[in-house]
Amino acid sequence: MKLTTKLMALATSAVMALASPAFAEDWAPDGPLTIQIGFGAGGSTDTMGRVLAEVMKKNTGWNIVVENKPGGGGVAMFTGLSQRPVDNKTIGMGVSIPVLVQLVQRGDQLPFDTDSFDYLGTVAKAELALVASKDAPFDDLEGMIAYAKEQGSLPVATMAPPQVLMMNQTKSTTGADFNLVTADGGAEVMKLILGGQVMAGFGSGEHYPYLESGDMKVIAGANQSRLSYAPDVKTFIESGVNAYVDPIFFLAMRAGTDPAAIEAISSAIDEATKAPEFAKIVQNAVKGDPINMGTDGTKQMMVDGLANAKILFAK
Repeated sequence: MKLTTKLMALATSAVMALASPAFAEDWAPDGPLTIQIGFGAGGSTDTMGRVLAEVMKKNTGWNIVVENKPGGGGVAMFTGLSQRPVDNKTIGMGVSIPVLVQLVQRGDQLPFDTDSFDYLGTVAKAELALVASKDAPFDDLEGMIAYAKEQGSLPVATMAPPQVLMMNQTKSTTGADFNLVTADGGAEVMKLILGGQVMAGFGSGEHYPYLESGDMKVIAGANQSRLSYAPDVKTFIESGVNAYVDPIFFLAMRAGTDPAAIEAISSAIDEATKAPEFAKIVQNAVKGDPINMGTDGTKQMMVDGLANAKILFAK
């Protein structure tokens, strides 16, 4: 009886060991992990990054610090990450499209390329919308263009270079003029719209509460296909402007990071993306489920995305 009890205990221990996440046993940071977010506080990237960090901390016991490093749609943060020494503890979180467009537009001026990083995974895909206040004197992109022509110019808030390029493409295609105002993130875009400093701006989830309250309306979808939550609203492409973006939220570290650290951190990220509390925040932020492409899939996404960006946004 004692032998049976002992064998059962051993079997239980073995099962528990196999069930425990590998990242908890094989590697641990020798200090705090830092997740640098390439956008300002309060936006969808910041919100998902902070919840991801909390879930990872709960799952692993690691000390994880979150920092906001806004600028250039994440390019400023990834520039800094590419130039710092490998420390196995600093993670960058950004959005694919702004980085890829900058590599296409001025890659010779940037200190990094897609090979400058070791990729950890993705967490979500964003649906990007052009929105305006409920009182705006237009309801769609064609109406906004007509109003801009009538007024001579129209202020629009952007938070990343691809959005600037989309508006420039709109200008060159239609002849309408736009005064582009740069914001540090989607939360600031919403403030500019509600405060009347701009008449329209881009949102990647920050606008959802204002759509529900009736304070804002969707003018156009900026993705290749129509927005899932506004299927009756045309895209830029359907409105005659040949431009679109499909932003994917991803995480990466400096190339040359210890493979054991990459494996452990990417596993922790994958585990966190499966947590119900993270799924809930992703639903709130982008109206979709978490998406993790893994280390290899994320790198391939960036490589393929760069090729597509060259077609869409090359000078």
